[in-house]
Amino acid sequence: MAVTGIVSALIVGLIVGVLGRLVIPGRQPIGIVATLLAGILAALLGTYVAKQFGVADTSGFDWIELAIQVGFAALAVLLLSFAFSNQIRTTRTRRR
Repeated sequence: MAVTGIVSALIVGLIVGVLGRLVIPGRQPIGIVATLLAGILAALLGTYVAKQFGVADTSGFDWIELAIQVGFAALAVLLLSFAFSNQIRTTRTRRR
């Protein structure tokens, strides 16, 4: 993969991750790195699923593919939020 491909994957992953965070209501206890990783994973998985359903090759901007990617990002952010909130809650109860 070329450097431009890596940079574009990071940018798309960050955008998809942030959009996924916006879909989930409330405050999520995850950082920007977790958001970036969730977005990159969601972008790759969303592209794969969109290709399997045949909606990734539309003319113009692929809104359906983006919606699938954001859905996967929202799911990943939700799962990471639960994991991090349980970790924070466990750490706080041990200090008392």
